[in-house]
Amino acid sequence: MIDSNVLVLNRSFFPLHITSIRRAFCLLYLGIAQVVDEQFKTFDFESWSKLAVVEREEAIGLVDRMIRIPRVILLLTYDRMPIGHVRFTRINIYTRDKSTCQYCGKRFSKSDLSLDHIIPRSSGGRSTWENIVCCCAPCNRKKGGRTPHEAGMNLLKRPKRPNWTPFYKISLRDLKRKEWLPFLNMVDISYWHTELLE
Repeated sequence: MIDSNVLVLNRSFFPLHITSIRRAFCLLYLGIAQVVDEQFKTFDFESWSKLAVVEREEAIGLVDRMIRIPRVILLLTYDRMPIGHVRFTRINIYTRDKSTCQYCGKRFSKSDLSLDHIIPRSSGGRSTWENIVCCCAPCNRKKGGRTPHEAGMNLLKRPKRPNWTPFYKISLRDLKRKEWLPFLNMVDISYWHTELLE
């Protein structure tokens, strides 16, 4: 049980990664992190260890008492995101393009945008950072299965692979705990964070 998972949030309550209970207790004991409960209250080690353990609640034994197992911890001073490989996902493409149609320049909600292959797949275009942009429905219909040049349309800027940090470093297979759900929108994660393939 001591090696099972705990969700780690930065101080803005943004999910960073998953750690073991053993590591979570170390961070908690050292004052680097606090526990976040189901009501979004935060607890340091001392106040968390004084909470009563309810029957059927996961807990581990200390020398003189039982302590509840935290499932979400909040880092007190860390507000950055970890640096890593930027995955080729819908959410990262929409973020790179600032939810803006790359042909007309208008900003839309994610649900009103689609992804467009600059060089259409029918002409050998690939699904890569450099060949996919956000596109609104009217521009997508106007462009059709042609290149922007053939359709008489101009791109706002040439797309490229971003170098900023990805949104989540949490794998879908790790999303096991109901306590994590307030911090992770399952619909967004499953659709927006799935790596796109050829």
